[in-house]
Amino acid sequence: MSNSRADDVAAIRAVLADSYLAWAAGDADGMVADYTEDATAIMTGSYRDSRDVIRQSMAAAFEGPLAGSSTWNEQLGIRFVGSDGAIVISESAILFAGETEVPDDARRVKATWVLEKRYGRWLIAAYHNSPVLAPAQ
Repeated sequence: MSNSRADDVAAIRAVLADSYLAWAAGDADGMVADYTEDATAIMTGSYRDSRDVIRQSMAAAFEGPLAGSSTWNEQLGIRFVGSDGAIVISESAILFAGETEVPDDARRVKATWVLEKRYGRWLIAAYHNSPVLAPAQ
């Protein structure tokens, strides 16, 4: 990996870490600070089609069912697409208020993050997650 890619990996990890910290603080504005204006988020049952829509839905969630929550995250890989694109795969789960670890695999999701470098800065352009399914018996 060249130094520029190492720098890019560090910058991408910092963007995601900042988003996770903002979630833990219940800060919807901070959570989407590194999203593009036209960012999209797809989660089970929902499609959010802009940074502002994502911010609004997270603000409402932080005032309701996600109050006091944080996330558990494990980055599984980063793959670059050209010089200004990256795909991050992670496994994540919501930790509700008072929880310090994920109670079971049923709450874990696999996630795809698409980031793009705009004006020399890595930004989240798209996010999608899907529940982790137990292996068939």
